[in-house]
Amino acid sequence: MTAQHPDFDDEQAYIDHAYDCLERSREDALKLRGHTEAGMGGTFQNRFERNAIDDALVKRLTDLDLGDAALVFGRIDRLENDELESFYIGRLAVSDEKRQPVVVDWRAPIAEPFYRATGRQPMNLARRRHFIVQSNKLLGIEDELFGEGHLGIGHDDGLVADGEGTVTQAGTGLRGYSTLLASIERGRTGQLGDIVATIQAEQDEIIRSPQSGVLVVQGGPGTGKTVVALHRAAYLLYTNRFPLEDQGVLVIGPNRVFLRYIERVLPSLGEAGIEQVILQDLVPDVRWVTMSAGEQDRPETARVKGDERMSDVVEKAVRDRQRPLREDMVLPFRSGYVRLRAEETERIIKTARRRFRRHNSGRKWVEGEVWSALAATWREGDVSHRDVREALRRDDDMRVAFERMWPVLTPAQLLHDLFGSRALLKSAGQKFLELDEVEALYRPRSEELDDVRWTTADAALLDEARVHLGPIPGKDGKIDEADEIRTYGHIVIDEVQDLTPMQLAMVTRRSLSGSMTVVGDLAQATGAHAPATWDDVLDHLPGLKASRVIGLSVGYRIPGQIMDLANRVMEAANPGLRAPRAVREGVAGPTFAAVADPSQLLAEIVARTREMVELVNGGNVAVVVPDRMAEAVADVFAEAGVAFGRAANTALDNGITIVPVSVVKGLELDGVVVVEPSDIVEAEAQGMRSLYVALTRATQRLTIVHARPLPAPMIG
Repeated sequence: MTAQHPDFDDEQAYIDHAYDCLERSREDALKLRGHTEAGMGGTFQNRFERNAIDDALVKRLTDLDLGDAALVFGRIDRLENDELESFYIGRLAVSDEKRQPVVVDWRAPIAEPFYRATGRQPMNLARRRHFIVQSNKLLGIEDELFGEGHLGIGHDDGLVADGEGTVTQAGTGLRGYSTLLASIERGRTGQLGDIVATIQAEQDEIIRSPQSGVLVVQGGPGTGKTVVALHRAAYLLYTNRFPLEDQGVLVIGPNRVFLRYIERVLPSLGEAGIEQVILQDLVPDVRWVTMSAGEQDRPETARVKGDERMSDVVEKAVRDRQRPLREDMVLPFRSGYVRLRAEETERIIKTARRRFRRHNSGRKWVEGEVWSALAATWREGDVSHRDVREALRRDDDMRVAFERMWPVLTPAQLLHDLFGSRALLKSAGQKFLELDEVEALYRPRSEELDDVRWTTADAALLDEARVHLGPIPGKDGKIDEADEIRTYGHIVIDEVQDLTPMQLAMVTRRSLSGSMTVVGDLAQATGAHAPATWDDVLDHLPGLKASRVIGLSVGYRIPGQIMDLANRVMEAANPGLRAPRAVREGVAGPTFAAVADPSQLLAEIVARTREMVELVNGGNVAVVVPDRMAEAVADVFAEAGVAFGRAANTALDNGITIVPVSVVKGLELDGVVVVEPSDIVEAEAQGMRSLYVALTRATQRLTIVHARPLPAPMIG
């Protein structure tokens, strides 16, 4: 057995010291919080300040709670004026009782060489040291040396062996290769972990990129684009704490399975206050259909709803609800009558359209003009509009007139009425939509608005309606700020290639200054509005400042043998697109299980899933199926006594999870069983791309089970 690294015990002692300092900081914060809770009296100012201090202490305590995450994961030895100084790099900054730094936050400028230094550009480093750690226990040390002979640092400083100590000469390849592989090959937990200890130079360039403008990150499967975007959000909050913390940071994911999958990354980096949502969460006061494909819109309907022309359709639908009366109205008043002339209501409507950008804000003005117009027709002495209003405001005919002329509407009311009337749809879409598109939008009205379940594609339309309608003013005519659309200082969008133009516009209106990080892969675009280039996406995002597109070229997660198969599918779906370069070979290539008798397909799925669990040594396994097969596979698993979860309900919390292909994007698992590739290709709008996504989820092993012939690109 090879000897242990000579610095192993010293480094373990330093890590123990860092944890002692962390615990002391936690105890100090708890004592301070105890003082703030001691009394509840005092002036309002006293209570406000005490609450502010308490909030800060709670945040500090949250930051100091690392759970099982490692506090320290690296060290750099810098050469400054012929003197060597060392800094330990970790998840958050820790100081000793004398306020001397013990651990440097990974986001601090001094830590940048840990991620960026190369043999050609050493950034004054003599050595970069990586720790393989599990919580506070040191498992191994890996050294990278920048040149030889720097203050006694040489090649015999580390020992190549069994993981307890390795040493390499720093070059231009992967940083901390042994540490990186140890991280990649560790079993999946069902939730995405951070990569703070193994960030590579091309990833760090993105993370530390300036905040302004839209940054597009193009990355194939396994390149780490999702975790890079999340680390960038944490980095920007660290470097721009004020005002970004008050402005807010928003992370938008494609579905709730994905949000559950990534939910631990930001808290593990000390940033628990960032909002993580799907688009539907940004639309209040409506109820949504489930993730089941059968309850979502038909493909042709979803395509129309996502088209940018729908912005004009919604605007026209609002204008169609601003209507003058067809005939004069005569209403009893006191001992006679007052009259509301149709041409006068036409003037009122035209003027209101010019005066008010948002529909609901104009209602009170319209009412006031109507009362004044009625008062002007009274011939028996002076009468004010207030007199007329008090006499007629409960009159049923007046209520009907106001609802015709200028109804107060919620977005749900507007769209429920619109989609439930072919006449309204034809009127709103006459200049913008074809007749078959109008028909695709029609759906029968429900008796009660509360019974309506809205689809994923409806979210952007409800939001568009909210823009044109505006909030409903209170009785005093004022609008509650909480009803306005909130904006954010920075927005992160994952799987952006699948957002429609309407959804991109929905996100854009929430951007305070045009600062965004959007990540995706054109090769994985499976929506009806799949972009051909990133310009197709950028056209719908803020253009206040110059945008940038940066590519991730290295695939860290997917073994080379699996990537070779997936790349053949990608080439068929996206000729000419560049595939990421896999950095490692797996233990085995993909396994194909052909079923001669289709009636035995389900039984074969069960058998291959059990086999996969054994092959990945109890790791995390997904059975990726065409959406229509999810129920049947779940039933046969239950009958066979196989414990499993379903992605729509339990995310990836179980050892085995049945995942419909429509929600598998962005996930990673130790072992994956892909069922009936030909069905996936035929059932999805971008079928070959959907298959490419399904084939690129495994970090260790992949099995394909099929009764039908395989798609041509999969046949070697």
